[in-house]
Amino acid sequence: MTGIFITGTDTDCGKTEISLGLMASLQSRGASVLGMKPVASGCEPGPDGLRNGDALRLLAQGSTAAPYGILNPFAFRPPVAPHLAAAETGVQISPTTIRTAYRTLRQEADLVVVEGVGGWRVPLGSDFFVSDIPILLDLPVVLVVGLKLGCINHALLTVESIRASGARLAGWVANQVEPGMLVREANLATLAALIEAPCLGVVPWMDDPEPDRTAAHLDPSALGLAGPMAPELTRIGRSRDLGTTAN
Repeated sequence: MTGIFITGTDTDCGKTEISLGLMASLQSRGASVLGMKPVASGCEPGPDGLRNGDALRLLAQGSTAAPYGILNPFAFRPPVAPHLAAAETGVQISPTTIRTAYRTLRQEADLVVVEGVGGWRVPLGSDFFVSDIPILLDLPVVLVVGLKLGCINHALLTVESIRASGARLAGWVANQVEPGMLVREANLATLAALIEAPCLGVVPWMDDPEPDRTAAHLDPSALGLAGPMAPELTRIGRSRDLGTTAN
C-alpha cells in the first residue's frame, strides 16, 4: 500500500482532522508519511501564491519537506465548488497533473494520505469527479462519517456510491462534529452493523483538535499496519460482533 484516499459524507465532516490524525498515527508506527490535497478552493493569496489552510496543515504534518505546488497542484481563491472555481479562473483540473504530483510524493515517503475536496461525488470538471481520484491513483478509500443527525443516510449513500464506482472501501471513521448528539451510541452501532468495512476509530468532539490527540482515537492497523487498537474502536468492534450497543 502506497497511500490512502480520504473522503467524507459532506464538506464539514472533518476530513482534514482525520487525515492529520491518520498521518500522526502512521508516523507513530514508524512510517514516513506525506499529505496531499490535490484540489482546494477558498485559498488565500500570499507572497508565494495561493495557499489553502488545510493543505498547509497537511504540509506541516509531513515527515519530510515537500513543495506546496506538488501537495496542492490545484488551488483556487473563490470559496465555491472546485469545478466552478476552476471555470471562473479559466483552469482545467487535469487528472494527469494530479497523478504526476502523487507519484512525486510517493517517492519521498512510505505512504501518502490524499484528502479529497467536499464529498465523494463533487465534480471537478464536466467528466471528472472526486470519486475518480482514488481510481486514478489506485488507492483504497477511507470514509469519514460526520456524526450528526442524518449521518446514517449520508454514510450509506456514500458507501453505495464508492462501491458502485469500483473503488475499494478500506475502512471508515466516525467523527463527532457537534458537541452533543442524541443516541450517539445507537447511531454508531447502526453504522457498524451496516457498513461492511472496518471502523478505524471513533473521534470525540474536541474544541481544538490536534493531530496527536486525534491519533489517540484511531487505529490504522486494518489498513495493513499493526498497532494497538484505540479504546473506543474496541467497543465498536464488540458492538458489531454482538449486534448490540456498547455502553
